[in-house]
Amino acid sequence: MREILITGGAGFIGSHLVDRLLKKGDRVTILDNFSDFYDPAVKRDNIAAHEQNNRFFLVHGDIRNEQDLNTTFDRGSFDVVVHLAAMAGVRPSLANPALYMDVNVLGTQRLLDRIARQPKAPLLVFGSSSSVYGERREEEFYETDRIDRPMSPYAASKIASEAACFAAHHTIGLDVVALRFFTVFGPRQRPDLAIHKFCDLIYNDRSIEMYGDGSSKRDYTYVADIVNGIERSMELDKPGFEAINLGRSQPVVLTDLIGWLESSLGKKARIEHKPMQLGDVPNTYAGIEKARKLLGYEPSTSIEQGIEQFVQWYVSSKANRKAAASAPR
Repeated sequence: MREILITGGAGFIGSHLVDRLLKKGDRVTILDNFSDFYDPAVKRDNIAAHEQNNRFFLVHGDIRNEQDLNTTFDRGSFDVVVHLAAMAGVRPSLANPALYMDVNVLGTQRLLDRIARQPKAPLLVFGSSSSVYGERREEEFYETDRIDRPMSPYAASKIASEAACFAAHHTIGLDVVALRFFTVFGPRQRPDLAIHKFCDLIYNDRSIEMYGDGSSKRDYTYVADIVNGIERSMELDKPGFEAINLGRSQPVVLTDLIGWLESSLGKKARIEHKPMQLGDVPNTYAGIEKARKLLGYEPSTSIEQGIEQFVQWYVSSKANRKAAASAPR
């Protein structure tokens, strides 16, 4: 039975990982501040099923707060720390870059400092982002590519956090796997992300704002495939420092994505065309040869299957919320 810490464990990716690890028999502690970036009640619902599980422990706290970190690490020795806590999103980072640097970079450094005080250092799995690659053309993104041209404060914060993790590896010998996630989607996805937002707008007969001409591409990756990659990273034996892409390696054109949502919902989208947004990139495309070699990673969920499963979750959660709101109190 492993002792696992997941920062940001009540969020979208984190809560799916919690589900998987508890099912396997691990003991899981999560540290989450339930930020109001989106409704904290959604994150509470994500982990509600585990509240009575004696292998699950929640610390309601912030990675920037020394006392919260002490409360977390005083519980015992962790075998693996999966660091997913962060301020997320490219466009929101444009409005408040200092907050993104504070949470993502300072928060990561505070976590690293606390890990450095542990008698036995855990493996650190860090949730990075494809945003580190900046603006690119059609070719695949590889871990050996330069990452010194961020297009947003969010991207810059992830680059800086990777650098802090490498410094910890170099100075204290911490084993680190930095996973560069490519546009993760699926049930529980954050409401500000494209698939969730578009689905909600189409479902409610409201217009979608399409930025650019619809030809932009994203390497949409289903959350279960991402969790598979995280799990396999957690099993690496003394990896040193590795940066690894996790994506589906099959970019999807924006207009095609909208078409699949229309098909799954049985409704036609109303499109409102807008110019490309500052900070956005035209294309993401994961080269996953390294993940295949080191992790045996192989994404198995097609975009069609993933969209269908997301829409089923969306419609079901809508119905559940409506029923709860109309129930007598």
